[in-house]
Amino acid sequence: MHAVIMAGGRGTRFWPRSREKMPKHLLDIVSERTIIQETVDRIKPLIKPDNILIVTGKKHARELIKQLPDIPVQNIIIEPVGRNTAACIGLAAVHIQKKAKDDIMVVLPSDHAIGNPKKYRTVIAAAARAARAKNALVTIGIQPAGPHTGFGYLEGGTSEGRFGAEEVLHVASIREKPDLSLARKFIKSGNFYWNSGMFIWKASTILGEIEQYLPELYSGLMTIRDSLGNAQETQTLSRVYRQLPSISIDYGVMEKAKSVFVIPAEFGWSDVGSWDALWDISKKDEKGNAVRGNAPVILEDTSGALVYSTKKLVALVGVKDLIIVETKDALLICKRGQSQDVKKIVDALEAKKIHQLL
Repeated sequence: MHAVIMAGGRGTRFWPRSREKMPKHLLDIVSERTIIQETVDRIKPLIKPDNILIVTGKKHARELIKQLPDIPVQNIIIEPVGRNTAACIGLAAVHIQKKAKDDIMVVLPSDHAIGNPKKYRTVIAAAARAARAKNALVTIGIQPAGPHTGFGYLEGGTSEGRFGAEEVLHVASIREKPDLSLARKFIKSGNFYWNSGMFIWKASTILGEIEQYLPELYSGLMTIRDSLGNAQETQTLSRVYRQLPSISIDYGVMEKAKSVFVIPAEFGWSDVGSWDALWDISKKDEKGNAVRGNAPVILEDTSGALVYSTKKLVALVGVKDLIIVETKDALLICKRGQSQDVKKIVDALEAKKIHQLL
């Protein structure tokens, strides 16, 4: 079994901590370990480091090598350019085929938090058995805590049996991020789950589905696979990868494939997608305040706040539901509940060409 950790993206919703050169998965946002280190730590009891692949961009490869000394350098796969998740996963699949003929791939985002790692590994192991036995595409559906509009949803259908303690369901439909009214209907129905973005399948299975639904991508991947290990590998990858279609695995394959299964699970999952999400999973005082960083914080008549600072004293008086993030060159003040809009600040900085703060 191989793990493939997708370590791309910019993490714009975690500005000003997250920057182009140090996106959120390279930061110690959730604990003293960085998010990517925690992702690797979680899967290592199930998959040895030699079989863990990291797919990333050139800007972040050196930092990943530094942060993940147990992962062989050759397992850090560098994309010449970003081409969304279908190309990223396909590239990892051809590397696995070249190395191991065919094997189960556990595809994981690099930037999630998990409260119960033991249960998480139990679910992953069950999904791997189902993927091998059914020759299917298996994903993990998170039991929804409420009608969230920031996640895609998976509709569970008929049962495909149990693998260990975990029931496997056929996926009846895959839905994009809904509005609040539709999200409430999903929750009321009782058979919808948050789409975790975790996938488990054989390398040959996903490549077969890519061949059927994304033939242009498949053709490029086969050219890349034929070049692996020879003198033309780097040149071929750079030339071909730039021409690949940019499309997500959900839209390009999962929404079209026939044999797609889901394991409903609950293991304290969070996509840590915003400062609000960090407040949700943080330890809080009796007034609902969460404090991160090493700097002193004074809170008077304050409730529902998230404060992050590493150097400067932060003092709040008579306020509620604020997010305060202090870094050496920027200060973010945001109403809690609106941190998804932090991305607009990054967009504004780009428009004003203030590149030193990106």
